Amino acid sequence: MKRNKYLKTVGDIKDRGRIKWTALMLPEHVEMIREWYEQDERVPKPDLNEFDLQLLQEEMDIALKRQCEVLIHSWEDGIIHKHRGTIEGIDARSRMLIYEKSDEKHRVPMDKVVSIEMVD
Repeated sequence: MKRNKYLKTVGDIKDRGRIKWTALMLPEHVEMIREWYEQDERVPKPDLNEFDLQLLQEEMDIALKRQCEVLIHSWEDGIIHKHRGTIEGIDARSRMLIYEKSDEKHRVPMDKVVSIEMVD
């Protein structure tokens, strides 16, 4: 039996989802729908209070002293980015967090860091 890659089975109903409607739409409509989906997936910037910032600072200090692997979440333009590596240092002058991932050093602005989790 040949399988259709666009066919999705939800319960007892076999459906092609949005594929069946694209033939009836103008290209401008399809583009507007794609833009709408991109905007719908955006996440507002988390509002960190003083307590959250203090916890973030403590996690950074512990990870820096222990030299353990961490997962850094940063927010930029409505998207949460995940960075994994070992924290090498903090550049206070330029407000950057420096981490190392597979012998390469990367920098993340401190203002964009949302959370830090230790990976053990």
